Amino acid sequence: MTRANPIYQLRYAVRHPDRVVPHLRRLTRDTWFRLRTRDHVSYYRAVMRSDTARNPEAAVGSKSHARWNALGRMQFDYLVGHGLRPDMRMLEIGCGNLRAGRLFIDHLQPSCYYGVDISPDILMAAQEVLADYGLRDKLPHLTPVRDLRLAFLPDAHFDVVHAHSVFSHSPLHVIEECFAHVGRVMKPDAWFDFTFDRTEGREHQVLREDFYYRTETLVDLAARHGLTARFMDDWERLPHKQSKIRITRSAG
Repeated sequence: MTRANPIYQLRYAVRHPDRVVPHLRRLTRDTWFRLRTRDHVSYYRAVMRSDTARNPEAAVGSKSHARWNALGRMQFDYLVGHGLRPDMRMLEIGCGNLRAGRLFIDHLQPSCYYGVDISPDILMAAQEVLADYGLRDKLPHLTPVRDLRLAFLPDAHFDVVHAHSVFSHSPLHVIEECFAHVGRVMKPDAWFDFTFDRTEGREHQVLREDFYYRTETLVDLAARHGLTARFMDDWERLPHKQSKIRITRSAG
């Protein structure tokens, strides 16, 4: 039974009555934004504008500043443990307000960090984080984007691409758009890590904000675009609800 099933939702409401009113508010907002936006990107941009106005850290999925710090540190430690060096160039898709990005920026040499996001509002919050953490001299690139075609970025430029809690909020056609273009900006030996909400049952969504996919769906989709995808078992041992896949460019 999926989270979108009314019976599941009713049972959940009985177990968690304190979450009923917040969910109804979210449902009302979802309906309003559906009527006023033309596609998923513009819809989610509106969601981020609304969430960022209240609390930028909550907008990227952190219920407290301590959790914001912890989730950023977990992402950073994982990539450094897998070989992220200071001399590498990194692209973070959906960089948000630099929850992990501030650590990557500090770790990397100047101008080696590129962060893109569909939300101009969260990028303005990211600028404040840069100032607060004294990272101006690292000269990171922070760019708002309309889509995930990455058309403005050069060929074979990045050693590491990273997307945390992006595809968990993306319909399949948005993910495929990224897969169709990300290989172009990756160096031949680069890797692309992304997280997603995994289901072993029927794929589904909750409102238009949370999407649940089977691992094989994303692995097969990557293969269609000349990419090799591998499920990262070691990520599963960390305290996070999402799963992770690593993509590399297929040989030849």
